[in-house]
Amino acid sequence: MADDGSMTVRAAASKLLVEEHADVLREAVRMMLREVMEAEVSAAAGADWYERSDERVAQRNGYRQREWDTRVGTVELSIPRLRTGSYFPSFLEPRRRSEQALVAVVQEAYINGVSTRKVERLVEQLGIGGMSRSAVSRMCQALDAQVRVFRERPLEGRYPYLWLDAKIERVREPGGVRQKALVIAYAVHETGRREVIGIDLGEAETEAFWRDFLRSLRSRGLEGVKLCVSDAHTGLKNAIGQVLGVPWQRCTVHFLRDMLGHVQKSQQQMVGAAIRQIFAASSRDEAAAILSDVCDRLATPAAKVAALLTEAEDDLLAFLSFPVEHRSKLRSTNPLERVNREIARRSDVVGIYPNDHSLIRLAGCLLIEQSDEWLVQKRYLSQESLAALYTNERCALVDADQPALQRSGGRRRKEARPMTTT
Repeated sequence: MADDGSMTVRAAASKLLVEEHADVLREAVRMMLREVMEAEVSAAAGADWYERSDERVAQRNGYRQREWDTRVGTVELSIPRLRTGSYFPSFLEPRRRSEQALVAVVQEAYINGVSTRKVERLVEQLGIGGMSRSAVSRMCQALDAQVRVFRERPLEGRYPYLWLDAKIERVREPGGVRQKALVIAYAVHETGRREVIGIDLGEAETEAFWRDFLRSLRSRGLEGVKLCVSDAHTGLKNAIGQVLGVPWQRCTVHFLRDMLGHVQKSQQQMVGAAIRQIFAASSRDEAAAILSDVCDRLATPAAKVAALLTEAEDDLLAFLSFPVEHRSKLRSTNPLERVNREIARRSDVVGIYPNDHSLIRLAGCLLIEQSDEWLVQKRYLSQESLAALYTNERCALVDADQPALQRSGGRRRKEARPMTTT
């Protein structure tokens, strides 16, 4: 029910009927929505205006104004506020950033006349066919500004683990439709939090493109990388070595999937079980011994798999040089799979992106939301275990700065420590 200070429904209706230029339909919608909001906020607060109740859990705190575009025109809403907690009308969906980007892509394609039949059906279902070019442009500019800030933000602190992946998407160009590579960089910060640190779009997954992308991450402050994880790609592997100079971990999930494609269906279970026991080893030496034994056993029934295993040994076992509690997360690019699925789900809706900016906008908005979620979730890796990665490095630097201590041995090292007093 509306508060005592506001106009009642009967009074508002009477006033509306006597006004000469009243928009009856729009005002009727506004009054109905006002009553809905008053009922909802009273339920959320546990009591009506000025009502004394033991069930009250919150106090009113005035109103905030918001315009809502509907098919009967723009309706001005007065949304009730609460002193504790929050209230959002049930008929207004708090559209997330990624959903806004999806709508913007659909609108842009439709207005520019490059939409597919799928997009045209979406426009009809969403009721957004009447939006002007300038309105779509303003929405796109606002989202683009957020994505640009996200992509260009400085990277502070160290990122010991880095994952890289690429996804092929279709983009419309003047000459037709082309497939382009959307690349994503995801890392674990030294605090243990996951973070999307980079996104870009390239004509193809060339070594030059990957090299430029990694250099852009370095220029923004990427440092402290200990291991880089990705799928097998010669150009990417070379770029990692040239720009980052760190060990490379090949995705074991994709490798196993590729190996099963080189054998008969009747052999896949045997080959898969043999390869999986390599990755379950507790140490690098144990894994190397198991790999050697597996290659000997597969030399006859699956010679190509044995040869590929031997060739990829160092790249497949790099994760075993890191702490045990980290290994299960370093073996593959699985941490990016969920993100890729979310992008793919929206790409299925769009079909063909109208231009490069629309693809970056949609993927960027989605990745901003993903990073925001990770920031409030439990740490991906413990901060203490990550700090241990740099302990030996600091000790080595101290020794390098004090060669006399290196030569003198443990006794002199102890003497060189500062004395403490109590």
